[in-house]
Amino acid sequence: MSSAGYRRPETLDAALAALALGGRALAGGTDLYPAGFSGPVVDLSAVAEMQGIRVGPREIRIGAAASWTEVAAAALPAGARALQQAAGLVGGWQIQNAGTVGGNLCNASPAADGVPPLLAMAAQVEIAGPSGLRRLPLEAFLKGPRRVALDPGEVLVSVIVPAAGCSGVSRFLKLGARAHLVISIAMVAVRIVPREGRVAEACVAVGSCSPVAVRLTAVEQALEGLRLEEAASVAVDVSALAPLDDIRATAAYRREAAAELVRRAVVEVVACC
Repeated sequence: MSSAGYRRPETLDAALAALALGGRALAGGTDLYPAGFSGPVVDLSAVAEMQGIRVGPREIRIGAAASWTEVAAAALPAGARALQQAAGLVGGWQIQNAGTVGGNLCNASPAADGVPPLLAMAAQVEIAGPSGLRRLPLEAFLKGPRRVALDPGEVLVSVIVPAAGCSGVSRFLKLGARAHLVISIAMVAVRIVPREGRVAEACVAVGSCSPVAVRLTAVEQALEGLRLEEAASVAVDVSALAPLDDIRATAAYRREAAAELVRRAVVEVVACC
């Protein structure tokens, strides 16, 4: 590729200017390179505003160009444990070193490992474009397989997790044909905030079982208010899921697997509360 077809801006303004000329955004490249592409490329890996992980009193800001290795190693609260567990299961070490949080979200795979933990943390995304900055809840950003709410010329800058979304204890569980380097059959993230021996707040998200990962609000409502020792026996309603039959599993198996993973994750979380 000629230098005219490749740009590596170092500021957000320069990145937006390059994208306005028709360049295609490149982050870690772990999804883009295997799929193949043509035309000019805007490499976002050096954009200062998209780097790092910053923990503040009101929110955690994860730069879109932050790698999964950075996420796994960061000093984050216990409520973010599910996200860090997922970070350690994104492909292998090479993928974790190169792959980015923003790229994982913008690729919008139904099996994106980072999505269920972020949903369970009530994450938002920060988007920059010709009209300035805007925020969206993550669930509104993910519109379907390979579809996100980015308008022409826009780019994902960061993921924002409110402090409340990092409270409590969380766990991530994933089922696949093997432990690593596998697309999941089902995966779940569970976050529970305990208070005086009861479940004060519950967040349950499931991926690989619908066009986009979803929160199981019926399960969350069933958990809230229960004594912690009762939580493990909660009824897991998976009617909100819409799994497909494919080469990895049948829809019926995915529903059963998701329900079992939720139960196991709840048990693990309660044991740490």
